[in-house]
Amino acid sequence: MLKKYSLVFVMLIALKSMSQHQDLNEKSQMYKGKKETVHDTTSLLSAFKKGHVNGHFRYFFMATDNANGLTDYFANAAGGGLRYETAEFRGFQMAVSGFYLFDIGSSDLGKLDSTTKQGNRYEIGLFDIEDPSNHKDIDRLEELYLRYNYKKSHIIFGRQLINTPFINLQDGRMRPTGVEGVWAEYNETKKLKIEGGWIYAVSPRSTTKWYYAGHSLGVYPSGVNIDGRRSDYFENISSQGVAMLGLTINAKKWMNIKLWNMHFDNVLNTAMLQMDFKMRTKEKSNFYSGIQFLRQDAINDGGNVDPEKTYINRGKKSMVLSGKFGWKNERLDYSINYTHITKHGRYLMPREWGRDPFYTFMPRERNEGYGNVHAVVGKIAYGLPKYRIKTSLAAGYFKLPDVKDFELNKYGMPSYTQINADVRYLFKGLFNGMDAQFLVVGKLNNGELYNNRRFEFNKVNMLNYNLILNFHF
Repeated sequence: MLKKYSLVFVMLIALKSMSQHQDLNEKSQMYKGKKETVHDTTSLLSAFKKGHVNGHFRYFFMATDNANGLTDYFANAAGGGLRYETAEFRGFQMAVSGFYLFDIGSSDLGKLDSTTKQGNRYEIGLFDIEDPSNHKDIDRLEELYLRYNYKKSHIIFGRQLINTPFINLQDGRMRPTGVEGVWAEYNETKKLKIEGGWIYAVSPRSTTKWYYAGHSLGVYPSGVNIDGRRSDYFENISSQGVAMLGLTINAKKWMNIKLWNMHFDNVLNTAMLQMDFKMRTKEKSNFYSGIQFLRQDAINDGGNVDPEKTYINRGKKSMVLSGKFGWKNERLDYSINYTHITKHGRYLMPREWGRDPFYTFMPRERNEGYGNVHAVVGKIAYGLPKYRIKTSLAAGYFKLPDVKDFELNKYGMPSYTQINADVRYLFKGLFNGMDAQFLVVGKLNNGELYNNRRFEFNKVNMLNYNLILNFHF
């Protein structure tokens, strides 16, 4: 199937190239002695001729330095992709994109740690987590859709990339998460944006396959059930798909409201309210704050009548409160952020679909799968526009339930302290279109490990290094 779509993609690129050549040789007519080129703007062929191509090359180095006695890993990934989008034809557009990537030198990512008997967690995500031995045949058709535009609004059907609080790109590896379905945006007024749709298939980040929404759960490690036994919901969740609706209300210049609801058919309903505020103190600087409230409720049996194969047990729920307060100007931005997941139950959101939406989120770790969590994160960012450099530093303390409290700790993660240092640079001149990022992540243990290094390996007492180069054209 992929080879068939790849052939279509290549044909479209060839069509674009031929159309550019043909534009130089179009028929001409003489009007009053002047030569005038006649362009066809009313045909489907014209829409293909006037389409445009863009591309993206990416290099990613990642390495994890675990505590003494535990296995370390490194990886080098490189890849590239092309995207073609037609011009509008009576409001319609079509787009197709694909990406290929290669392992250009890595440690054995399929090797288990000799002490814990656990596998690699981070570096394998640069390739195909379902086939660690695959080093070169890693490709995916990411977009193939038909879009209809009406004024400033649109509706898209097919394979596409979306960004929502619950399903998002989570682009911290080589390629993002993709979805298949119908997605629409209404943008006809400045004060209101409405977006939503129906998603029936997902291609998670770090995979090459497409799954029905319910069967995409468990592609990543699934942790344990509330009784401590290993979760067994992969390919056992019965669901027709996911319905989402989001409203962004620009109520005032100083207040923005977001309302989201995600109905995961036969499994889970998640509702979120977010309110962001800002207060200008003087020219080009302001205080800002925000608050989030989220509630989840199981639907029916959570996807399967068998408690060992369900995603969330019948009657379970969770609630989350998150807030932030900060100040920023053109160069400096600093904030203090807090999140509390209550004791009612685990906050659950398929890791295959996206990252946490909370203000305390930090790359390389999540608080999904836990209840009774207290997280405090301080962030500071400083930019040097003249030198095209952005720097940021974040430090957080995450108080999690005991690793043996299975009802509130799905992945056996102890309490921890995390520090992230991030530097980004935007090239110009000869390398215009290129950007670089260097990210270092450190996590220290603050919980009881019970002399079991499975609770430590790839989780705490570790450093993770990332160097990413992107070239867009």
